[in-house]
Amino acid sequence: MDITIHHTFLPHTDPEASLAFYRDVLGFDVLTDVGQGTMRWITVAPAGTTAPSIVLSPPAADPGITDEERSTIAEMMAKGTYATIVLTTPNLDETFDAVQASGAEVTQEPTNQPWGVRDCAFRDPAGNHVRINQA
Repeated sequence: MDITIHHTFLPHTDPEASLAFYRDVLGFDVLTDVGQGTMRWITVAPAGTTAPSIVLSPPAADPGITDEERSTIAEMMAKGTYATIVLTTPNLDETFDAVQASGAEVTQEPTNQPWGVRDCAFRDPAGNHVRINQA
């Protein structure tokens, strides 16, 4: 089998803030931006690439989700426990300094983990957990 990752979804609560974080802070390219207001689907990818990509999407936009489920999703997003993405960079310290300077909420400074990875962590504007590993 030959399977690759094409894109993954992360929720946003403020499309402009999420766009600014992924485009302006992390340096991702915007591939598509469809919809309007808070009902926007914004696809971003690391600069110069098209896949894999991240689709920043309105949370709980599925009509099959109940109001109670929407409330649970909102609570989990506020706590930073709903969605996670792990990114990689060749220079963790430089990346950490740039993301921290943007005002993003730091949840872990660069750390050598016991399992062999050096990483740090932030929350994006929607509360998503963003981990960045040293390549």
